[in-house]
Amino acid sequence: MKKIVLFFLLNIVVFVGLCQEVIDQVVAIVGENPILYSEIQGQKLQLLQQGVELEEDIDCYLLDEFMTQQLLIHQAEIDSIEVTEDMVKIELDQRIQYFSAQVGGTEALEEFYGKSIEEIKEEFYEQIEDKMKAQKMQQEVTGGVTASPKEVRNFFYKIPYDSIPFINSKVKISQMVIAPEISYTQKEVTKNKLQKIKNRINANEISFSVAAEFYSNDPGSKTNGGNFGWVDRGDFVPEFDAIAYTIPLNTVSDVFESPFGFHILKIEKRRGEQYYGSHILLKNEISEQDLADLKEKCLSISGEIKMKKITWEKAIEKNSTKNNDGPSGVIFNESTGDMYWDMQNIDKSLFIGINNLEVGEYSEPLYYEDPKGNIGYRILKLEDRTKPHKANLDDDYEYIQKFAVNEKQINQMDKWVNKSAKNTYIKVDDMFRNCSNIKKWNLDY
Repeated sequence: MKKIVLFFLLNIVVFVGLCQEVIDQVVAIVGENPILYSEIQGQKLQLLQQGVELEEDIDCYLLDEFMTQQLLIHQAEIDSIEVTEDMVKIELDQRIQYFSAQVGGTEALEEFYGKSIEEIKEEFYEQIEDKMKAQKMQQEVTGGVTASPKEVRNFFYKIPYDSIPFINSKVKISQMVIAPEISYTQKEVTKNKLQKIKNRINANEISFSVAAEFYSNDPGSKTNGGNFGWVDRGDFVPEFDAIAYTIPLNTVSDVFESPFGFHILKIEKRRGEQYYGSHILLKNEISEQDLADLKEKCLSISGEIKMKKITWEKAIEKNSTKNNDGPSGVIFNESTGDMYWDMQNIDKSLFIGINNLEVGEYSEPLYYEDPKGNIGYRILKLEDRTKPHKANLDDDYEYIQKFAVNEKQINQMDKWVNKSAKNTYIKVDDMFRNCSNIKKWNLDY
C-alpha cells in the first residue's frame, strides 16, 4: 500500500514536537537543504499516534519522501514558483485555527508551545512556505497525468487476485429537510437579548471574549473568545462582510442579522481583501411546540408520499429547506465527493436513519442538526445499497481509476527525481545507502 499513497508528507503540516530525545544528525542533503534524523523520527511518531502499522523499511521510505520534498522545493526556487506572503499567512491562520480548536483554544495552544500565536506563526512560516512550494512544484510535475480506460484495465489485471481490495457495502441516500419558520416575535427576542449583551460589553461589565464564550452559538469560534482569525472577503455571508468593512477598528458593531441568526462583530485588523476579528452569534430559539408541529408536518408529507399523492422529488422541491444537496436531495459525502457512503465510515446519524431500511424505503421523521447548528426534521430515503465484494471494473471503475492514476503519478515523479537529481547536489548518510528506494537518486558509491 506504500506505493498507493502519493507523497503523503507533502500534504501534512506537523505542529507537534518530539516527545522523546533523539541524538540528532544530518542524514541527507538535497541541494543546500539538510534533512535531519529527528525529522524522520518525528514523522514516525506521528504515524504511530495515528494508528498506522509501520513496516521495517519505514525509515528508508520516509527519507525518500523528505528528499523528494526538498528536491521539489529546490527546483521550485530555481523555476521561480511563486508562493506569496499572503498565501502563506492565510494557510498559517487556517492551521492555527484548526490546531487551536483541537487543544481547546488559542490560549491552550500558546500554553502548549510556551509562545504567543504570533511567535508560533513566525516559527512555522518557513515550514509552511516550503510545503506550499513543494505542492505547487509537484502539481507542475504530475498535475496533467491521466489514465485511459486501457491503462485502467491493464493496471487492474496486474493486481494479484488475493491483493484485489475488498469493497464494503455502500449506500446512496437522499433527504428532505424541513426547518421551522422563525416568527418576527422570535427574532425580536433574539435581537434584544444580543443588544443587552452588547450594552454590557460597552459598559465594561464583561469583555467581548468572555461574552462570546458564555453566550455565542458559534461552536467554531466561541472557545476562542469569538475570534475567527484572518478571513478573506467572501468567506462569510455578504451581511458579515458589509459590516466588517464599514465599522471602525476595535469597536463593537450594531446588532445585525444573517441567515444564521443575529451577530455583533469586532474587527481588529484589515489588510486589502482580508480582515481579522471576533463575533458573537445568537441563533433564534425554537420552542418545543414549534419542533412538535414540524414533526407533524413531516409525518403528513411522509404519508402523502407513501400513498403516492406526491412524488419524493416533488415533495423535496416543495418543502425542503436544504438546497445544497445533489439532484433529488442526494446527500454527497463531502470528504470523498462521492454520492455513495461506505457503511464502515458513514456519518452516525445517517447510519441510524437508514440501517434498517430496504432500498426505496423512507425513514420516520428524524430530528436534525446540521454542522452549522441549524435544527429541524428530515426524512431519509435509501436510494441504493451495494453488496460487499471484491473490486471489479464494472462496479468500481472510478475507484480503480484513482489508483491507476496514482501509480502513473508515482512513476512520473520517480522519473522526474531521477532526471533532476543528476543536476543537484545529493548526499546521503551511509546508514541509508542500502535502501533500495534511494538508488534512483544517482548516488556515487
